[in-house]
Amino acid sequence: MLKRYFVTGTDTEIGKTTIASGLLCAARRSGITTAAAKPVAAGCERTAEGLRNEDALALQAQCSPALAYELINPVALEAAIAPHIAASEEGAELSVSLLADGCQRVFASGADFTLVEGAGGWRVPLNPQQTLADLARELQVPVVMVVGMRLGCINHAILTAEAIAADGLELAGWVANLVDPEMSRPEENLATLKQLIKAPYLGFVPWLEDATAERVADCLDITPLV
Repeated sequence: MLKRYFVTGTDTEIGKTTIASGLLCAARRSGITTAAAKPVAAGCERTAEGLRNEDALALQAQCSPALAYELINPVALEAAIAPHIAASEEGAELSVSLLADGCQRVFASGADFTLVEGAGGWRVPLNPQQTLADLARELQVPVVMVVGMRLGCINHAILTAEAIAADGLELAGWVANLVDPEMSRPEENLATLKQLIKAPYLGFVPWLEDATAERVADCLDITPLV
């Protein structure tokens, strides 16, 4: 059975791509095919091949069989700001239907395990009427939540989990990612999250100076997802 998930986070800059790459790496290790989509990416660099986003490239590296960059990241925006603002400034239009079409093309590759990574948190706007949460609802796929472990993470995690449930989607699992190496009482915070989040716990990723997909995969248990 094909497994497809939407990866969201409790905020921006909390390691969604780091965790998504680790999940894909773990899936590859188990011998199944993988694919990924970053339907919209803001913060792209100009290259000879066109606009390229670091996160989308990291996901591409974990796709097996390989996928073309344009398939993974169909909407590439140069400014490293909120996607709807970047799109407006760059003369692009974002919509659920546009991004969903891009995701469906990735799904058509037929990989056993596919991740769609959002941008920022659950309610990031695409336009005045739609958010990335609407994309997840359109795709009707379960959600994997990345919890950025830092001060305030419990509130952010619970609110995000509640919003996912309110939108009628399943929280298939969550990962705790230590983004603040100076965080006070990370073990106690993690214990509280385990008590309050009613979804499979997929692992804790400590602060890593070199957070390669392989090292992150070592910290994860993808059994509930596959």
